[in-house]
Amino acid sequence: MQIRSSRAATKSFNFGLKPAPAWMAILGFTLFSALCLVVKAGLLRIAFPGGAFLVGLFLYGRYPLLYLGFTWWIAFLSPWVRRMVDYSSGWVDPSTILLAPFLVMLVTLATLVRSLPRATRQGGLPFILAFVGVIYGFLVGLIKYPPTAVVVPMLNWFTPILFGFHLFVNWRSYPSYRQSLERIFLWGVLVSGAYGVYQYLVAPQWDRFWLVNSKAIAFGTPEPLGIRVFSIMNSPGPFATVMLAGLMLLLSGKGKLRFFASGVGYLSFLLSLVRSAWLGWGVAMLTFLPSLKPKLQMRLVVTIVVMALCIIPLANLDPFADTIGARLQSLTNTKGDVSYSQRSEGYAATLSLALSQFLGQGLGFVLEGTSLGSNDSGILSMFFSLGWFGTIPYLGGIILLLFSLFQSVDIRADTFASAARAISLGVFAQIGLGSVTLALSGVVFWGFAGMALAASQYHRYQRLTALQSG
Repeated sequence: MQIRSSRAATKSFNFGLKPAPAWMAILGFTLFSALCLVVKAGLLRIAFPGGAFLVGLFLYGRYPLLYLGFTWWIAFLSPWVRRMVDYSSGWVDPSTILLAPFLVMLVTLATLVRSLPRATRQGGLPFILAFVGVIYGFLVGLIKYPPTAVVVPMLNWFTPILFGFHLFVNWRSYPSYRQSLERIFLWGVLVSGAYGVYQYLVAPQWDRFWLVNSKAIAFGTPEPLGIRVFSIMNSPGPFATVMLAGLMLLLSGKGKLRFFASGVGYLSFLLSLVRSAWLGWGVAMLTFLPSLKPKLQMRLVVTIVVMALCIIPLANLDPFADTIGARLQSLTNTKGDVSYSQRSEGYAATLSLALSQFLGQGLGFVLEGTSLGSNDSGILSMFFSLGWFGTIPYLGGIILLLFSLFQSVDIRADTFASAARAISLGVFAQIGLGSVTLALSGVVFWGFAGMALAASQYHRYQRLTALQSG
């Protein structure tokens, strides 16, 4: 009787969520964080990154698929949790809460250690080259700056590559990883897109509080219809990059929910006003469509037409039309565009200086004395931080990675793999306008490049196995 009662209690707790131990850890962490937000939010400044790391460590070792989902959602939600904590307990900058995604991804260091000896032979050379470039910049930074000034930049550069490498190395699990990522980004686009529209229309108090204290003038004004949408993420740029990836995946997915997700997703994507991401989406689309077989191309065109019928009327409604229209016009008319002028002036003032960096300034370097911010150009960031010594292996690894993806003929019938490849190129195409290979944007770039390379490896293995058996 006691055994049956225990089993019944466990079954009722599961709610169909299996495996139970993994979901107990995830839900326990979620409920604890929610309780802290209500009772004592400041406690999360330590408990959130620490708890996320412990849950990530547990999932990595026993439930790799749930580890994948947990990692992406921690990356999506950590900035929003930070804003809620600061709104409740006072402004703190920098915030330890933002370390949570890095700590969760740092767990995959075990994958690197375990797989490094054979990684080069299996196609992992691009990741190894990128690691070499970043480690060089890290060592230079340690020589020039205090360790505390180098740690966070190192995490920004290193962990996205580490995560992408982890996805690539586990190519044998590609089908289950693919299915998991499709589900993650369907709900990611739906949740962050819907919140983005809400943020634009309402301007919640915690978002206003963050805008005022962070002095992020470029993100709009802290009032309804005045915010450049960044949704649950930290700024419009990373948010737009995540949406670019999610919206591309929705084109290759199935189910009616993706059309609703596309509606709020594209609307918030446009309200982010990130022109570089819009151009990146265009590059991704031009890459994606020709890479498919004719039958898949026709299905994709039908999907695009249906989505357009949902999105265009929304974008032309009064609260959105003026904001989006003015930004779209600036793509062809740069006169009077302050952002464009600042970038042009910044490049003119710093490009020659960046290209003269033989040894580099190391990770932790902050670009000052120019209208161009440290994160406004991935090219400048690379040369200043890594110098020629570090940039050659780092950029060489990226170019070799993209070249490898476009050499593969085995993924033509796999719409997800074709979308992943297009996403990687669409993100990288923005490198002159932002540090898109770092932090959350970098997780998107390296993560989907890793998945596309894993798909190529998996399909090649399947083809060779079929030939041998035949």
